[in-house]
Amino acid sequence: MSGSAKTFPGSARVEMIMGMPVSVDIRTALPARELTPLLDDAFAWLRWVDDTFSPVKEDSQISRLNSGRTIRQIPELIEVLHRCDELSEATGGYFEPRINGVIDPSGYIKGWALERLSRALCNAGAGDHRITAGNDIRVRGSAAPGKRWRVGIRDPREDLVRKVVFAHDLGIATSGAAPVINPHTGMTSDGLTSVTVIGPDLGLADAYATAVYAMDPLPARRFAADLGGSGAYQTMLVTREGQEITTSGFTNYSGAEARLAG
Repeated sequence: MSGSAKTFPGSARVEMIMGMPVSVDIRTALPARELTPLLDDAFAWLRWVDDTFSPVKEDSQISRLNSGRTIRQIPELIEVLHRCDELSEATGGYFEPRINGVIDPSGYIKGWALERLSRALCNAGAGDHRITAGNDIRVRGSAAPGKRWRVGIRDPREDLVRKVVFAHDLGIATSGAAPVINPHTGMTSDGLTSVTVIGPDLGLADAYATAVYAMDPLPARRFAADLGGSGAYQTMLVTREGQEITTSGFTNYSGAEARLAG
């Protein structure tokens, strides 16, 4: 390798979990003897989450709960169910983990799991990382010394990048790859093709994206505007006609100023 070639420290790994490739990319300069067990623990955590919360795995705690079987008193299970109830109330029932008596926290659990993992990596000294699972992404620290992470937000229905965001610390969640039921009508929502929510907690961003995607376009725009007014969570809606509608704070991460800073 030539002396001018630039390499990044750290290590990356990809494994299939939750039916999708999940990648953990650590850029912090740590010795291999620390990075390898960190990555081992990261994927062990994600497998545990899948085994515990998957609504399709017969012996998961969620499946046991739905079938009336005995469950283990796991603190994380109680935390997730409580938070899902709070999110249902906060979104006017559009984020609804209980449909026809069946509990399914899928609209929150992936973002929650990645957020918890990101915090654990920081606590372990790996503060520069990117975790990607489908359309959920969590970045922290730097991609390279002094460089923000550059993340392309892909349209889940088309092979194109809708926006590029630049950030040192951000959760990015996009809904649109799979159908979502509008809990108020019981019908599949089809007013929007995708919704992306960015903010400091990926679990909340994931749930908000799910809720907004379940809404009709007008209430979706109102909810996104109210959410953006608080400053913490910003939204991009893509209509069926392909129009992109973003809340004002979204440009702080995707505009010319963000590109120059990155």
